[in-house]
Order: sequence, then C-alpha cells, then structure tokens
Amino acid sequence: MSLFRVERAVPLAPEEVWRRLTDWPAHGRQVPLTRTRVLTPGPNGAGVRFTARTGIGRLSFDDPMEVVRWEPPAAGRPGVCRLEKSGRVVRGWAVVEVTSAPGGGSRVVWTEELSLRGLPRAFDPVLGAAGRFLFGRAVDGLLREG
Repeated sequence: MSLFRVERAVPLAPEEVWRRLTDWPAHGRQVPLTRTRVLTPGPNGAGVRFTARTGIGRLSFDDPMEVVRWEPPAAGRPGVCRLEKSGRVVRGWAVVEVTSAPGGGSRVVWTEELSLRGLPRAFDPVLGAAGRFLFGRAVDGLLREG
C-alpha cells in the first residue's frame, strides 16, 4: 500500500470547494484516459457508488468506489468525505478534507492509500509519487473548473 497526500490553499469558499471536489463525473475529465460514471441514483452522499474506468479498449480497468463518510463543511466544521476503493486492480481508500482558511478561502487535504494488484511493495514509493502527481493535477483542475 502506498500512502500519499495532496494539500492546496485556494481562495474559494469551503462549500464551493466541496461541490467541485465531490463532482465525481468531473474527476474523469481531469484524469487522462478516464471516464467516471455514478452508479447510484439520487443525491451525493454516503452510500453513493461510482466507477472510474481508465485505459483504452481491452487495456482498461475499473476503479469502483463508494462514499462511506459524507460530512459537508458547515459553519465552524470542516468537510470530510471518505471513499473506499474495492476494485480487482485498485484497492484502498481516500479522504478529502475541506476546511476554512484563516483570512478567507479554503484548505484542501486529499489523503489516499492505494495498491495496484500485482505491483510489488518495492514500487510503493513510485506509486506514491505518481499518485501525488496525478491527484494533485486532478485537484488543481477541479478547483479551476467553474
């Protein structure tokens, strides 16, 4: 398992940051060769399941996820969302935290632990660096989108 963290400070309100980071289909627009499909009808929240499919044709894999914790930011309280990854190829979890920043704006902390089936533990540092880069790019893109 590889653990990594992405942190950002942005001038947006916590509620807007939360909305952008939990727009699951938008994640697919930020990650190359990926489409994200929400599988659970209804409002976003605990119990929502979605799948990110990455690749081209037969060289694709699914990354199914479920929201297991959903606490949107509110006055004086940070927002916390926890995802559990249960795929055949990708396993692990992610926690997205959104807090108010002193003086305005928000602070985002995205922490993720993941493993790829068949990848030896010796590659965990490489997987962590790749995860930090890829998810950092995705978070930046989501926070830029309107």
